[in-house]
Amino acid sequence: MSRYRRVRLVGGVFFFTVVTYQRRPILTTDLGVQCLRNAWRKTNSTMPFEVEAVCVLPDHLHAIWTLPHGDDDYPARWRKLKGVFSREYRAGGGSHGEAGSSRRRKREVAVWQRRYWEHRIRDVDDLRRHVDYTHFNPVKHGHVTDLTDWPWSTFHDHVKQGWIEPEWGTIEPDDIVSLDAGE
Repeated sequence: MSRYRRVRLVGGVFFFTVVTYQRRPILTTDLGVQCLRNAWRKTNSTMPFEVEAVCVLPDHLHAIWTLPHGDDDYPARWRKLKGVFSREYRAGGGSHGEAGSSRRRKREVAVWQRRYWEHRIRDVDDLRRHVDYTHFNPVKHGHVTDLTDWPWSTFHDHVKQGWIEPEWGTIEPDDIVSLDAGE
């Protein structure tokens, strides 16, 4: 069996795409939002990371994290976040998908896809493109035509900071068209 190798960089900035099992639309339900917030908070309290941008959609999320100086262990953070979410989601009455034999052997539930997409941010331009991609995603997927209508995104925080105009994102920025981001 081959082992997947992830890019590791101490104190690095990374873009992630994390997807629910079979793309089940659970993340923006009341229970999903509550469990994700709790899992995010619990993970960050014991394994800190700085959030540069995040957008949660019904079946996946995009996040950009900066890791602390001297730390490169984002896989442990995602493992914990997904585990806390899964336990709280199931305890709150949320259902999970049918686990295959491999998941059953490892005592895993089918709430998240096992893997996720990561990309090491290389420079300021790369960061800007991925922040734009993250924020534009609800429009790209047809959930809204105006980003101010999508509540589960740091777009609103970036507008408050004056980094983005509120009307930004009605048209897909040219520099993100080529970003696939693991979707």
